[in-house]
Amino acid sequence: MKHIHLRYAIPALILFIIEIIIAVFVNDRFIRPFGGDFLVVIFLYCFVLSFWRIDPWKVALGVGVFSFLIEFMQLLGFLSFMGWENSKLAILIFGIRFQAMDLLMYTLGLIVAWGLDKIFIRDLAKERYG
Repeated sequence: MKHIHLRYAIPALILFIIEIIIAVFVNDRFIRPFGGDFLVVIFLYCFVLSFWRIDPWKVALGVGVFSFLIEFMQLLGFLSFMGWENSKLAILIFGIRFQAMDLLMYTLGLIVAWGLDKIFIRDLAKERYG
């Protein structure tokens, strides 16, 4: 079994719970559309690093490309093409409409994730363990 890196797994779990709370209980015009998009990329970043030792910059880039791809799939009507336009789960995972602001939220989320990782996690680990 692979080693799970708790310094990433714990934030990933917390963010996953927050995302569920937002999806189930929040129906506003700011937190759900913008906060959810901001947090989901941080969740994905932490989730990947929970299981694999990969250069954080590559993880941020990969999560960004993945997130942008999902957003552009919305622009192309992916859910309708797949016949999933009435699936609540598909709508929750993929979203329903393209919004350029989502791209900004993904970008800001990844900058924050990578920056906090660099400052608090990686630098502290170097300080403690050489």
